[in-house]
Formats: sequence, structure tokens, C-alpha cells
Amino acid sequence: MEPGTRVEVRSRFDERWSRGFEIAEILAPPGEEGNGPRYRIRRRSDGSVLPTLFVDDEVREEKKRSMWWV
Repeated sequence: MEPGTRVEVRSRFDERWSRGFEIAEILAPPGEEGNGPRYRIRRRSDGSVLPTLFVDDEVREEKKRSMWWV
């Protein structure tokens, strides 16, 4: 994933995936590059950057909605 990629974010409260976000920035913690990237996330509805960083298992590319009924 790279900045601008539309993503879903896993809620830390109920473990559900929420849509409407994008990658704002990708960071690696100093001296801990082997632990994977950390993601700064932007809410697409208002452009706000969330005040916490997310790790790989809390972020996934936004899935396309199925149109199975068409």
C-alpha cells in the first residue's frame, strides 16, 4: 500500500472493519524497521488525520462492494 490507497481500518473497540479511510503516510519506527510499517490514516469524509498510528493487521485495502443482486 502507498499514500492515497483507500483502506478499511479495524476498530480497536469491536474489531469490525470500517470504510472511508486512506493512507496518509507510511512510517517505520526508529531502529525497528523489521517490525513492519506503521500507517498514519486520513478520514476521507473530512480529511482529518487520525491521532494514532496503525499496524499491518489493523489496515487492509478497501474491498469492492459486491453487486450480486444485479
